[in-house]
Amino acid sequence: CVERRGDHEPPVVVDPHTHARAHARTRTTTTTARARTMMAANASSVSLAARARVAPPTSAGRKARAHGQRASAMRTHAMTLCSSTVARGADATTTTTRTRATREGAAKIPPRSARFMDARGRDGRRGATVVTAASASVAPMEQFKKFSELFANLFPIWTILAAVVGVTRPATFEFMTSNMYTGCLALLMFSMGITLTIDDFKRVFAKPGVISLGFLACYVMMPALAFVIGNALGLSGPLLAGLILVGSINGGQASNLCAYIARGDVALSVLMTTATTVGCIFMTPLICKLALGAVVDVDAVGMAVSTVQVVLVPVVVGLFLNKNVPKVCRSIEPFSPVIGVTMTIILVGGAVANCAAGILGAGMALQAAAFALHFIGGVAGYWIMRAFKYNETTCRTVAIETAMKSSAFGFLLASLHFPEYLVRVPSAVSVVWMAVLGSTMAVVWRFIPVEDK
Repeated sequence: CVERRGDHEPPVVVDPHTHARAHARTRTTTTTARARTMMAANASSVSLAARARVAPPTSAGRKARAHGQRASAMRTHAMTLCSSTVARGADATTTTTRTRATREGAAKIPPRSARFMDARGRDGRRGATVVTAASASVAPMEQFKKFSELFANLFPIWTILAAVVGVTRPATFEFMTSNMYTGCLALLMFSMGITLTIDDFKRVFAKPGVISLGFLACYVMMPALAFVIGNALGLSGPLLAGLILVGSINGGQASNLCAYIARGDVALSVLMTTATTVGCIFMTPLICKLALGAVVDVDAVGMAVSTVQVVLVPVVVGLFLNKNVPKVCRSIEPFSPVIGVTMTIILVGGAVANCAAGILGAGMALQAAAFALHFIGGVAGYWIMRAFKYNETTCRTVAIETAMKSSAFGFLLASLHFPEYLVRVPSAVSVVWMAVLGSTMAVVWRFIPVEDK
């Protein structure tokens, strides 16, 4: 600040802080003088009011009283104005003091405090970086969910490709031993188990009629349908026997995955698979004896152990985890379709590779027979449940469960108990059509919303 003193006098440089302090003192002095003037007026008005109150009730007294009332009003106004003026003066002084303290404090910040403030700024920027990183980490999971959806929707194509590779290059699946089959099936069932809860099974057990109808469709309708289709297409004796054997075995574990993709009732599918697998211990030998006159020796203990290993244990483990660590299961669940489809592709390719020669030697009549067995079985299973007034979800689940058979197990039984090589060929052909039709139904129904619950 530069103060002009005159035309012939040199300018005087004034310190801004000194000028601010002088200005504050001037305003404070003015405010104090104004307050003293108001207090004097207040004292005068009080004296007049007192004289008015004690004046006699004469004309002069009434005039004094009126004058006292006007003085009282003036006193009230003066007090209000005085308070406001003092408050403004105090605010001006406080503001000047704060401004001065801020300027002096800013000039005297020690280096350590400056470093601390800079560190706080860096922490703020680091927090923003963490939030950005957290937001960015969500994007890969969303992308994987889209990939999982696309991968599951292409299930029929993957199945056909696996079958083609198994037929043309059987050596590709040489790694598929018996233990590998068990491990793949167990992993498939575990991927379904983590999507289930105990309440799902309670709800299914409340409707035992559904499981009973599914059991009858598996062990009554399907063997009869295989017999009719085989005779209608003129299959030879060994091929007819193999086709009936396919109709007489239990439902396949891949049906649980297809029910999941089709938005069906996975708990119902698992229970139906378990029921037909246990029933296979006595139903398959009985049907083969009545329809084929052959005594098929099924290892009851081995079947029970396999059912526990492949179906029950993985599902129970999945239920346990879903109950106790649901957040972990929700984080794993997006991987379930990918794991299930991958395991099914490996199982189909391995089963086809084990009997590639028989599939190549079979005619079109056998291909048509295997296709018709699984297709008609699925359609019949759906409309049977419709006839009994079950909802859409149940109808879809039973249709998939009825259409999909454990053809690999049929191939194993034919290899062990029928000396004729051609008896095992229908089971090998059935592996492909069962997986293709089941996965196709699952993908088609996935895009058709379920109206009833």
